[in-house]
Amino acid sequence: MEKKINKEGKYRYIEIGEGTPIIILHGLMGGLSNFNGVMDHFPPKGYKVIVPELPIYDMPLLKTNVKNFAKFLHRFITYKGLDDVILLGNSLGGHIGLLYTKLYPKTVKGLVITGSSGLYESAMGDGYPKRGDYEFIKKKAEDVFYDPTVATKEIVDEVYATVNDRMKLVKTLAIAKSAIRHNMSKDLPHMPTPTCIIWGKDDKVTPPNVAEEFNSLLPDSDLNWIEKCGHAPMMEHPDEFNNILESWLTKNNF
Repeated sequence: MEKKINKEGKYRYIEIGEGTPIIILHGLMGGLSNFNGVMDHFPPKGYKVIVPELPIYDMPLLKTNVKNFAKFLHRFITYKGLDDVILLGNSLGGHIGLLYTKLYPKTVKGLVITGSSGLYESAMGDGYPKRGDYEFIKKKAEDVFYDPTVATKEIVDEVYATVNDRMKLVKTLAIAKSAIRHNMSKDLPHMPTPTCIIWGKDDKVTPPNVAEEFNSLLPDSDLNWIEKCGHAPMMEHPDEFNNILESWLTKNNF
């Protein structure tokens, strides 16, 4: 089902349902549709699911970093008049969610991270990205998933187009460097926000030991594994992902 994108001022976002707000934060190469399973599952259960388009490639180069994405999110949440939100982020989106929770803890009542950067970042791999080499990009995209067929031609084409756009490539590398600079290992022990960690057992981008480190450093976290799953559990195993998330929301009376 095609989800309608609202355009208001500088914001573009999907909003479905009424109730407790769950704000979804997509990753560096991740489209809004990566979370279709979450968008379909939670609105009928009393949640308002909101997916803003993050300005990954729209900010000036010097402002293209994790902290400014967190500030953008704060402006968006303020614009929408929301508080007591649940943030759900994959990859770079998880990192933005973590930093936002550190900066604006009173606004966030729950945090969900999956394949998140913030402690360890090999998302760029060795020698990545190579412009013009479609097969290399295809292999990189397939490595994101346990099942390489999840990396459809559409997904590969999108990544290929991004790395062959010079400005987008420069900004992608700037974001990757910013993610490494914004290591959060010293911050996490001081972040008591209840956090649900959902991780693929076969994640090659942010390996399982990263999830274990998040779980040991965060004061109030629950670590959940999904077998035969890579870096984007909500895409590879949407039903299992939703069941884990729903159980955690129920347990915390969210």
